[in-house]
Amino acid sequence: MSVARQEFAEPMSRTLLMRGPVALGPILPEDTGNLFLWTNDIETSGLDLPYKPTDGVAFANWLGTMTSDPTRVIFAIRVADSPRAIGSLMLTNIHAVNRSADLGIRIGMECDRGRGVGTAAVSLGLDYAWDHLNLWRVQLRVLADNLRAIAAYRRAGFEEEGRHAYAAFVSAGWHDMITMAAINPRVRREPM
Repeated sequence: MSVARQEFAEPMSRTLLMRGPVALGPILPEDTGNLFLWTNDIETSGLDLPYKPTDGVAFANWLGTMTSDPTRVIFAIRVADSPRAIGSLMLTNIHAVNRSADLGIRIGMECDRGRGVGTAAVSLGLDYAWDHLNLWRVQLRVLADNLRAIAAYRRAGFEEEGRHAYAAFVSAGWHDMITMAAINPRVRREPM
C-alpha cells in the first residue's frame, strides 16, 4: 500500500463499514466533485431516473441538507486501498414508526460496475439499516430492464414484490418498474 493510501486508510478505517474489499463511509470534501458529475451524467442517470441536469449551487444545497435530515443517510462507496469514492448509497424516507426506508445506489463509472461492488455495498447498507437504524424493511424501485441491478439486489437479499407497467419515462421511452424489498432477517416475524 502506498504511503498516501496508508495515511488515508488508517484514520478512515474507524469510519467505514466493510465487506471484503468494499467499504461504506462518510462523504469527504474531495468526493463531491465526482458525486456532482455522476448526478449530471446522462448515461448513468438513465439507469434509474429521468435525466435532469443539476447546477452546482442546487447540488451543494442538497448535499448540505443530508446531514441535518434524520430521514436520509448518504455513504460514499470505496474499495480497498483507494481513497477514491466510486459511488454512493443512500437510505431515504427513513420512517421510525414503520421502521422502513428506501435504498438507492449509484456506481459512478462503467469500469467500476459488474465487479460485485454494488452487491457488497447494498449488503453493507442493509447491515447498517438493521444494526444502526433498527429498521424492519428496506425497499427500492428499479427499472425492469436493468437486469444487472436486479441481480445484484437479489444477491444482497432483496425479493421482488411487484411490477408497475409503464411507470417511468427514462431515456426517451417508457419502462416498467420493479418494486423489491428486504426484510430484516434478525427480527422474528410476527404472525399475521
